[in-house]
Amino acid sequence: MKENKRQNTSEKGNQQTTSEDKAKSKVQEYIEVIIIAILIAVVVRTFVVQAYKIPSQSMVPTLLVGDHLLVCKFLYGVKIPVLRRTIIPVVGPKRGDIVVFEYPMDRSKDYIKRVIGVEGDKIEIKNKNLFINDRLCRDAYAVHTDPHFYPAVVQPRDNYGPVVVPKGSLFVMGDNRDASYDSRYWGFVEMKDLEGKALFIYWSWNSENAKSLLEKVRWSRLGNILR
Repeated sequence: MKENKRQNTSEKGNQQTTSEDKAKSKVQEYIEVIIIAILIAVVVRTFVVQAYKIPSQSMVPTLLVGDHLLVCKFLYGVKIPVLRRTIIPVVGPKRGDIVVFEYPMDRSKDYIKRVIGVEGDKIEIKNKNLFINDRLCRDAYAVHTDPHFYPAVVQPRDNYGPVVVPKGSLFVMGDNRDASYDSRYWGFVEMKDLEGKALFIYWSWNSENAKSLLEKVRWSRLGNILR
């Protein structure tokens, strides 16, 4: 009888140990899955694609406040994080590309603008008319909302340059030309500060001029490819 009791006790102990091992194994599996998911998310966000939200009107009407974008991070080359050194070059930005970059005056902020000039380009603005390499540029994306013209001695918005874009740099401007704080004011964007190229709008939320919840979503903008 004693032997049977010991055997039963031993079997119960073994069953309990097996259950505990299975529970530990499950917990370990979940932890591993979570860690792998986090690592994949970090890699994707660092090297592949990242989401951005538009906070200002500098790119109106192309981009509206509340637009959410996906930005391709490897199109202009794969960079070493923190050092921001390109280790795998791909293609360079072209005039007309909409790019996200670290704001040179405050690197804790990201800005989004359109590339107007690449290295070697001569940029000049005369009474709001853009000249690239001494040729008048008919920019289809530019919008002017203020009929007034300011001389260069007052501010560089309407009359600027001429300047030549240095090597490894870009000249950028917002599409909403009269309400954009861009290269006319603070200078060039270095290539190493590029975050990537804006691809498309995946979500757009109008938090101000909508009456109902459904009206707050700008349905017509969802999926718009940016040009």
